[in-house]
Amino acid sequence: MAFEKIKVANPIVEMDGDEMTRIFWQSIKEKLIFPFLELDIKYFDLGLPHRDATDDKVTVESAEAALKYNVAIKCATITPDEARVKEFNLKQMWKSPNGTIRNILNGTVFREPIICKNIPRLVPGWTKPICIGRHAFGDQYRATDAVIKGPGKLKLVFVPEGQDEKTELEVYNFTGAGGVALSMYNTDESIRAFGDASMNTAYQKKWPLYLSTKKYYS
Repeated sequence: MAFEKIKVANPIVEMDGDEMTRIFWQSIKEKLIFPFLELDIKYFDLGLPHRDATDDKVTVESAEAALKYNVAIKCATITPDEARVKEFNLKQMWKSPNGTIRNILNGTVFREPIICKNIPRLVPGWTKPICIGRHAFGDQYRATDAVIKGPGKLKLVFVPEGQDEKTELEVYNFTGAGGVALSMYNTDESIRAFGDASMNTAYQKKWPLYLSTKKYYS
């Protein structure tokens, strides 16, 4: 009797990556997935050349597809620095695709080890895994930065919607050759969503939940 593939009911978003991860992932698909599963794949090429060619729109489209279909597989991608900009002749230094995707999903990143009985662990007595949840919206993932090229005042301004009165804070008075500036933010809605996701995950797994924060803020 011929082998019948398992038909997966819902589409899966595939986010292809850069360099060797593309080769590894292609091999995994050909050997371990396609022979056994019948899939409706929504493919997005997040390789750096294609992100550059689409002005990074493909990253946004892939994240929106993940929101629509609820399941996505993402390969490792390059976040370009100055050397990569020159190497790939990029239009600009594109932001981290992981950060872009996380911001659109407005999610919490959970990292948990996969435990297999036939694979020895580095710490043999460690029998219960630890799952780390990290708030992955705003902050450094959506930061706005600038190079200051001379003397002048750096200000932070908030203009309330529908109001004339604004809040204006002087951050620093540059007096020399300049420097750098960075602005970050987050929202109450996203912070609450992080708490909800953490509590729900702990409840589903029946695990204790601990919160760890920085001891100080600079």
